Amino acid sequence: MQIKKYLIPLGCAALLVVAHRASGWPGVAAVSGGLLMWLLLHFTRLMTVLKRAAHRPIGHVDSAVMLNAKLKPGATLMHVIAMTRALGQRMSVEGAEPEVYRWTDNGLSTVEAEFQLGKLVRWRLDRSADTPSTPTPEPGGPAP
Repeated sequence: MQIKKYLIPLGCAALLVVAHRASGWPGVAAVSGGLLMWLLLHFTRLMTVLKRAAHRPIGHVDSAVMLNAKLKPGATLMHVIAMTRALGQRMSVEGAEPEVYRWTDNGLSTVEAEFQLGKLVRWRLDRSADTPSTPTPEPGGPAP
């Protein structure tokens, strides 16, 4: 069970009750203003992340290796989207748990990330497509 889902609204309600007992309705107005600013800050961050992601192809990342190095267990999907600046390509069925997303770079390396209840639980880097397309010349041999 996600305790955060219930803890944050209960904490906000408790702040409002304490503000009312301490200074009446002016205290409730002050705490409500602070909570509204907190909510607006989170909404603005969400919109900024999604606006940046809207201008990139779905499932594209600059470097899959760097993304693999930056990922940490427990990161939210929104945090990963902010890091990649792109929405991930959905690999799982809509509405199914766990959610699996893939990001690919120009070298066709991929990172598949698995999210359980919106949190990153595991990821995998696949560099199988990193084979050079042209053979490298032998040292001391003729240059192409």
